[in-house]
Amino acid sequence: MSKPEKTAPPTLLFHSYRALTAMLLPFAYRKVAAKLAAEGIPRLRQRERLGRASQPRPALAPGAALIWFHGASVGESQAALTLINRLRPQLPKARFLLTSGTATSAVMAAKRLPEGCQHQFAPLDSGRAVRRFLDHWRPDAGIFVESELWPVTLASAKARGTRLALVNARLSARSVASWRKKLPTARFILGLFDLLLAQNPAVAQDLVSLGGNADRVFPSGNLKAAAAALPQDTALVAEMRAALSGRPVWIASSTHKGEEEIILAAHRALLRDHPDLCLLLAPRHPARAAEVRDKITKAGLTFAQRSSAAPLARETQVYLADTLGELGSWYALSEIVFLGGSLLPIGGHNPFEVAQAKAAVLTGPGYSNFSETFPPLIAAGGAVEVADADSLAAAVDHWLTQPEVLHAARDAAGDYLAAQSGQLDQVVTRLITGLNLGDPA
Repeated sequence: MSKPEKTAPPTLLFHSYRALTAMLLPFAYRKVAAKLAAEGIPRLRQRERLGRASQPRPALAPGAALIWFHGASVGESQAALTLINRLRPQLPKARFLLTSGTATSAVMAAKRLPEGCQHQFAPLDSGRAVRRFLDHWRPDAGIFVESELWPVTLASAKARGTRLALVNARLSARSVASWRKKLPTARFILGLFDLLLAQNPAVAQDLVSLGGNADRVFPSGNLKAAAAALPQDTALVAEMRAALSGRPVWIASSTHKGEEEIILAAHRALLRDHPDLCLLLAPRHPARAAEVRDKITKAGLTFAQRSSAAPLARETQVYLADTLGELGSWYALSEIVFLGGSLLPIGGHNPFEVAQAKAAVLTGPGYSNFSETFPPLIAAGGAVEVADADSLAAAVDHWLTQPEVLHAARDAAGDYLAAQSGQLDQVVTRLITGLNLGDPA
C-alpha cells in the first residue's frame, strides 16, 4: 500500500463522533443484529458488523490488489457488482470484496457474486469494529457507492494507505445544506478520497464546493443504469403468464407502509372499466405481508399470496408477491410499473430496473433518493409522476387504453437508460488510473 497523503486535518466534530460511536457500539450492534436475525441471518454473519470476518482473506498473486466495494443496500450493491464485472477482465489477478448493510443485499449478492468476489456485512462505523475489519481484509483500494460517507471507516482506511473512491455520488439539497453547516468536517472527509465520480455535473460542483479536490471530481452518469438486468425465472414467468391467460396486469413494486391503501384504491377504481385487470403488489419488505394482506381484505379485493403458494386464479384481483429475489420475474409480466417509496417522502426506488425490463415507470413525488434521475426521465417521457389514488388510476388507465402512448413511454425510458449506461467504460478507466490499480490487461 502507498503512504497516506496529507489531507485536511480532522476536526473536533470528527473526534467527538468517533468517541461517541465507540461508546455506542454495543447498543448499535444489538439493534442491527436483532434486525438481521429477524430476517434469517445467522449469528456468525451478524458478527461481521463487529468487523469479525466469517471468511478468510483471499490469497493474492504478486502485484495483485484486493479491491473493496461498499454499498448500503441492494441498489448500491448492484451498481458495485456492475463495476466489479467490468473490472475483472481488465484486472484478472485482482480479488474483490463487497460489503453492504442489509439482509436483502446479502441475499442478492449470494445469487450474483462473480468468481473472485466475496460478500461481508460492513462493520459498524466505530473504531474497534473498523479496526478488526481492516486488520483482516487489508484492502488496497476502497470504492464507496453513492452517499456512503462513514467518517471512521474512511479515515481509518486512509490512514493505512488504502486508496479511496466515491462513485455514483449523489447529494440531496438537504444533505448539501447540512454539510455546509460543518464545512471543515466536510473538507476533511471529502479530502480523504483519491477520486470522486458524481452522477451529474451539479453533484460534481457540490462536491467541489464542500471540499472535494477539483482535480479529482468528475461527472460520470448513474451507474445503476448500467447494472445487469434483474434475473428472471423463466419457468415462473411462463407459469404466471399461463395463469393470467391474457389478462391485463400492472405492477406496484417496492411499496412501503402507508402506500398500499392508495394503490388499492386506485386498483378498485380501475376495475370499474377494466374488470379483469390484475394488480401484482410487491411490498418492499416481505415481512409486512400480513399487514398488506389485511389491507387487501379491508379494500374488499380478492387476492392470492405468493409465499403461501396460492395459485393466481381467474377471480384473483391482487397477487401479493411477498418474496425476495423475484422482482425481475414480476417485471417481465407487465409494461406498467409503479415504483413505491414515492407516494410518501421516502425517497423512491430505482427506475433503471424497470426500464431494463422494457416497461414504463410511474412514480409519486417523493423520489428524493433519485432526484438526479427522475426529472430528466419524466421530461423525456419515460416516466409519469402521480400524487394520489385518482391520478395513479388515471395514469394506468391512460396507458391501458392508449397502447401507442405506452409504447412511446417505454421507448423513452429505454433511450434514457442507454444514454446513462454508455458512460460505464469511462468510469472503469478512471478507477484503474485514479486508484493506481495496475495496467489494464
